[in-house]
Amino acid sequence: MFTELMPVINHRPLTITIAAVAGGNIRVCVVPQSQEKDRAINEKVGHRKEVAKIPDAAIQGLTASLSLTGTPEELDRELAEKLTTFAAAHEQLQHGISRATDQINEALQALEERDKAKKAKTPPSGKTGAKDDKAETKAGSEPPASTLPLDWIAQPAAPAAVSASDATAGHEDSHDESGKE
Repeated sequence: MFTELMPVINHRPLTITIAAVAGGNIRVCVVPQSQEKDRAINEKVGHRKEVAKIPDAAIQGLTASLSLTGTPEELDRELAEKLTTFAAAHEQLQHGISRATDQINEALQALEERDKAKKAKTPPSGKTGAKDDKAETKAGSEPPASTLPLDWIAQPAAPAAVSASDATAGHEDSHDESGKE
């Protein structure tokens, strides 16, 4: 049981409860605990509109519990397999969030460097011609596209569906991806 849970235990503490329920069955619950570091990257993003935050649903997924109910014999046969599947799904989510956190950190660092470079170019007296100010603002307003990881830059909202079937098709695709266990 603990061998199967090690991928989860390596990242966060777990609470395991085992209780007798009606009909001679047993209920086993495995609950990963939340940690302060789970939401830390979103707090770091703060007011930056150029960088997307990690969705709350993904962060909450890190603490999704597993609850199994069955006879002692059923649990003896199936518990290891269910725990392995649970741990693999958790590890995959944890890896995705870690990768996203790294990309967000890189994007924030690139934005900070851009802001520092922009400030360094500003003359200390603050008196320049209006033409120079406009040219500098336009040239320095966006970082080069290659410095930010594109999959975590906030994108404009998707256009509204043209017909009811478009809205349904798009909803089914996103449901299929989010409904995987």
